Amino acid sequence: MTTGTPHRPPAGWEATAMNPIVLGYDGSDFSVQALDWALDEAELRKLPLTLAHAWQWPYGKAEEDAKAHLRKAAEHVLWHGADCARHTSSGVDVSTDLHEGPAAERLVELSHDAALVVVGSRGLSTLSRAVMGSVARHVAAHAYCPVIVVRGPGPLPAATNPGPIVVIDREADSSVLEFAFEEAILRRLPLAHSTDLAAWVARHPGVRVQRATGHEAATLMIVSRKRAARAGIAGSLLQHAPCPVAVVG
Repeated sequence: MTTGTPHRPPAGWEATAMNPIVLGYDGSDFSVQALDWALDEAELRKLPLTLAHAWQWPYGKAEEDAKAHLRKAAEHVLWHGADCARHTSSGVDVSTDLHEGPAAERLVELSHDAALVVVGSRGLSTLSRAVMGSVARHVAAHAYCPVIVVRGPGPLPAATNPGPIVVIDREADSSVLEFAFEEAILRRLPLAHSTDLAAWVARHPGVRVQRATGHEAATLMIVSRKRAARAGIAGSLLQHAPCPVAVVG
C-alpha cells in the first residue's frame, strides 16, 4: 500500500505500456460505477489498475487513537474495492494507494505516472454536484494525463445499444483525436465529430467516422482540457452530460 508522493516526471515524459489506470475510489455507488469503467479500460488496454483512496480528519486537531480509527475505516474501504476489482476482472493487476490528505490533490499527484485517471460523479442534485466538483473538476483541470469522469444512468460501460465516441471540440488537437480514435478502436465503436477527419480515417481504416449532429446517445464524450478551460464548458459537461466525459490534453 503506497503512501509516498510520486516524483514529478521529467520533461518529455510520455505514458508507457505499464503506466496504470488510476481510479479515485471512496466506496460510494458512484465510485463503484467508476470502478466498472476503470476495469474495462484496464482490460482493454492491458494495463494495471491502482485504486486510490484519501482520508483526513475533518475536525481540526485530533487524538491519535481517533485518527487511527478513521484510517482503519479508510483501509477497509480501499481493501473492499480492491477485493471486488480482483474478483471481477480478467487478470488485471490491482494495487492500492491510501493517502492522508485531500483526494483531489492526491489524484493529480498520481496522474504524473498514470496512463489515465478515472473518477465517479456524484449524481444530479445541487449538493451532489458541489461535492463532485471538489474532486472531479479539480482533477480534470489539473491532471497530467487524460481524465474520465464517469456519470450517467445504469451499468457502465456495457450498454445494449452503445452510442459512438463523440468529440466535442470542433477543432480538436492531435492529443484529443488520438485518444478518441484509441477509444473507438478498443471499444469497436464509431467516432462522431463535427468536422472532416479524412487524414485520421486514412490512418485508422477500421474506425467508422460519422458526422456529429449534437443528438447522439454517446458512450463517451471527449473534450480538450485547454478548450474546456477557455470556453468554460468542462463544468457544464461534467454536471449535465448523460454519459462519461473524457478531458484530454
